[in-house]
Amino acid sequence: MAVKIRIRKVPGLWTVRSGGAVLGETSNALELSEGDLPPVIYFPREDIAMAFLDRTDKVTHCPHKGDANYYSIVNKSSVAENAVWTYENPPEALAEIKDHLAFYTSDSVKVEQI
Repeated sequence: MAVKIRIRKVPGLWTVRSGGAVLGETSNALELSEGDLPPVIYFPREDIAMAFLDRTDKVTHCPHKGDANYYSIVNKSSVAENAVWTYENPPEALAEIKDHLAFYTSDSVKVEQI
């Protein structure tokens, strides 16, 4: 049985913060829902302060979305290893998430609608 993936633009203003720093704000966030997994918010790359992100060597593969590349978040107070992922070459059916970043939330990384 195929996993159903749905992408939709979500209303409102969204922010991502880490270690007290605002990494980005957008009114162009996308929500990706995949099967029974919790929805994930994707931020356009141009709305993220990329200076806080360091590309890592980590790559994972999803049979539906393709290869994910990872970034660590580096700020004054902490480093969140491999806390950000992106699908740089998703399949055509999921092309909307190209050039978008998603964040693993934790005590130090918050994604919120404001």
